[in-house]
Amino acid sequence: MQITSSVRDSLVTGGKTVKDVSHDISRQVEGKPTSLWWMAMAVSVAVLAYGFYCVCYLLWNGIGVWGLNKTVGWAWDITNFVWWVGIGHAGTLISAILLLFRQKWRMSINRAAEAMTIFAVICAATFPLAHMGRLWLGFYWALPLPNAFGSLWVNFNSPLLWDVFAISTYFTVSLVFWYMGLIPDFAVIRDRAVVQGNKIRAAVYNALSFGWQGGAKAWMRYESVALILAGVSTPLVLSVHTIVSMDFATSVIPGWHTTIFPPYFVAGAIFSGFAMVLTLLLVTRKVFKLEDYITIYHIELMNIIIIVTGSIVGIAYITELFISWYSGVEYEGYAFYNRVQGPLAWSYWSMMTCNVISPQLFWIKKIRTSIVATFVLSIVVNIGMWFERFVIIVTSLHRDYVPSSWTMFHPTMYDIGEYLFTFGFFFTAFLLFAKFFPVINMAEVKSIVKSDSEKLKHDETHH
Repeated sequence: MQITSSVRDSLVTGGKTVKDVSHDISRQVEGKPTSLWWMAMAVSVAVLAYGFYCVCYLLWNGIGVWGLNKTVGWAWDITNFVWWVGIGHAGTLISAILLLFRQKWRMSINRAAEAMTIFAVICAATFPLAHMGRLWLGFYWALPLPNAFGSLWVNFNSPLLWDVFAISTYFTVSLVFWYMGLIPDFAVIRDRAVVQGNKIRAAVYNALSFGWQGGAKAWMRYESVALILAGVSTPLVLSVHTIVSMDFATSVIPGWHTTIFPPYFVAGAIFSGFAMVLTLLLVTRKVFKLEDYITIYHIELMNIIIIVTGSIVGIAYITELFISWYSGVEYEGYAFYNRVQGPLAWSYWSMMTCNVISPQLFWIKKIRTSIVATFVLSIVVNIGMWFERFVIIVTSLHRDYVPSSWTMFHPTMYDIGEYLFTFGFFFTAFLLFAKFFPVINMAEVKSIVKSDSEKLKHDETHH
């Protein structure tokens, strides 16, 4: 008898068939929302309502209601903007780069990650819009309309305009990628609704699936379009956060004026994005009883990526300190001394603890395969990444070249309120997505089940 050893854990557990996959994942779309879902929705909508009040107050009274001053002109608004853009990176990375590398473990987690990307980018976009102040003049100022000001070439007024181009491109490609992956799954829910005799659901999901029939030609085109979009969005993952980091790197402010920013921001974005994917997936897994599809093996692999990106971020922090010392520039040296020892040193050490020390716990197999530990550490990492953005922006600005302009930044309830607004929007949108759309890519998971069952048959015939 031949003894075979499986090198890798199974990606779908519980001996599932293709029919089981359709049933398990369509169940939450077809059934009534659970009490847990209603509770989560109520909390999200309450947070969204409070945040919406703060945003309306802000738009009515202007950005003077924030805690900004003449020295600290960017604070929570741009901190939150960069943080949300960073979170949006993991979705496309999981979908695009892992697709190009033919990694099958992405198949159970890519749908939720892509949805997260789209919602996070929308949340990020609210901050530059609010920062413009008079939002109704936004299109007039921001869009590159020739001759708007009487000259042929427009003088762009803000470096954040680069972000408009980068992020709108990124959002569009991510949206197309996400929706295209949903089309075969919508067709499955439509066919089940036809069998169950639910005409309304059948009509809705037929419209959403564009009448998908699943012929061989359709699948061939589906796969080729997926690869093309993956090829387009991979450079976008790297370029978007590079452009965001250049908002800082092009200035002459000590602590910002550095060439390490682009790779450091990209690594940080993937780091925080994967942490947020874990936070969402662990909750989704529990609420919708998807333990057989989002396995411990998936969680372990994502934790390994967090170790790698967390280590890169840690090296970037140490490199920054070394550069400030080695440069011999008084101002640069003071900027980093102030970060480590100044009045906002607590935020620097919070960042170091959360981003450099806590991910190293995942080297221990027991912690990396523990659900509770992973959930706690994923939240810790996201808190740490928020502090990183805060440290870069606020601690570099509040101690300027001129000591007479030194000041402190204190957030107001409206700073916090707009941040809460984005959280409310994000979780409300994610909960609606998880209820009405299949949260796992059925078509791709079925391919895993088929390949596993074929492998099993092959093994049985050879024994």
